[in-house]
Amino acid sequence: MTRIATIPQQRLTANAIQRNQERLAVTQAQLASGRKANDLAALGSAAVRTLSTHSMLARAEAQSGVARQLGTTLSLYDTAITGIDTLGTSLQQSLLTAQGTSETAGLQDTIESAFSQFSALLNADEGGVPLFGGGESTPPFAPSKLADLAADPTTDFSNGTVRASARVADNLDMTYGITARDVGGALAQIFRTLADAGPFTGALTTAQHAALKAAGSALDTAMTGVRAVNAENGHRQAKAETLATRADDRAILFKGIVSANEDADLGQIAMDLSQQKTMLQASYSVFSQLSGLSLVDYLR
Repeated sequence: MTRIATIPQQRLTANAIQRNQERLAVTQAQLASGRKANDLAALGSAAVRTLSTHSMLARAEAQSGVARQLGTTLSLYDTAITGIDTLGTSLQQSLLTAQGTSETAGLQDTIESAFSQFSALLNADEGGVPLFGGGESTPPFAPSKLADLAADPTTDFSNGTVRASARVADNLDMTYGITARDVGGALAQIFRTLADAGPFTGALTTAQHAALKAAGSALDTAMTGVRAVNAENGHRQAKAETLATRADDRAILFKGIVSANEDADLGQIAMDLSQQKTMLQASYSVFSQLSGLSLVDYLR
């Protein structure tokens, strides 16, 4: 009777079972993690490209974050400068009304209230850091009340001269810092003129009338300067928004490349898993049959 060489067949089948188990384990790991491989080395030739893309993705996301944070800061600048513009325009209207009627009812309160707002806006901060500080950590404008204004208002400004900047794209830095003196230097001089001419109570004197006229003319020039600063800030806002959008678009592109290289195809994994389970079960069945035949053959 011809003998069947079952021992070599058992070894071959056992090896096949081991390979199928390894493949199944890898497929199950891919299913659990959603990735083709657990490390870059397992990606083979795509590893270098994937690593490079990760680096570019991180840079794009960082630039997007910087641009968006910059947009927030520029919005705060816009709010403060617009507030100064508004109070300057309102003050100018009050001065014109007083000149036209020669009456000063409420004018002194209007001037003092406008100065308090002016001081508060110049000392606005972002996270505890003065917006218009120019690199200094202390409030850039000292007086909070009209009576505290120095005879020479330029001495009341303590802002630095540093112009803040941010890296918003590859090889592109945007300088965006604005100092308190840039925005309020001319206005502080006007408030000094009004303080010297006041207090405004009752009918206007000839000297007060002249002072209001001079202050009104100076306000025209000062507000033109304030609006120019705000317009430049608005231009930076638009640019920062555009750069943030472009950085987001680059990040989406890089994420797609990384996903194509790293993420597993779940549909293909499901098919592979089914096939590998079937092959493993078949291997178990063959091995079981060979093991039984080997024992019978041995007993003969």
